[in-house]
Amino acid sequence: MGRDQALRDSRLVFYAQDVARLDGELDAFLELSNAKAALLVDKEGHLVTRRGEPLQTGSLESVAALIAGSFAATREMARLLGESQFTSLFHQGQRDSIQLQLIGERTLLGVLFDERTNLGLVRYYGAETSRNLTTIFDEITSRPEGSGAALPADFKADAKAALDNLF
Repeated sequence: MGRDQALRDSRLVFYAQDVARLDGELDAFLELSNAKAALLVDKEGHLVTRRGEPLQTGSLESVAALIAGSFAATREMARLLGESQFTSLFHQGQRDSIQLQLIGERTLLGVLFDERTNLGLVRYYGAETSRNLTTIFDEITSRPEGSGAALPADFKADAKAALDNLF
């Protein structure tokens, strides 16, 4: 197996049209649930996309890494309790709460919400959103290699020229 195929197997490749579809699903979810923000994070802790209100404190990268870390720790707890894994987690704060949900095999959905909504609505609309996102991820995974938005043929030469101009 070539290096490119190994990378494709371990990490999804997103094109602009993929992110637009994901953003559309997240926007619809936020409108229905009245949650503050939604973040899609891969299991390694890399932010795929986010929608909604900006974070009040902290960086998105830190939150994304902590979402992935929380799931990794919980996976071990599930194993010790005889479960293959837990698919959702909930953390309640005094002001804000976060619902974390596994989407497919590689992606996590983090939903930040406050008193404008409740956990029941977040979970209810999150279930439909999870199914829709899983469908999108399945389509991305099954897409033939090279069928996305390809770089122009002269991209390599243009990039080399731009780098040469910098140095």
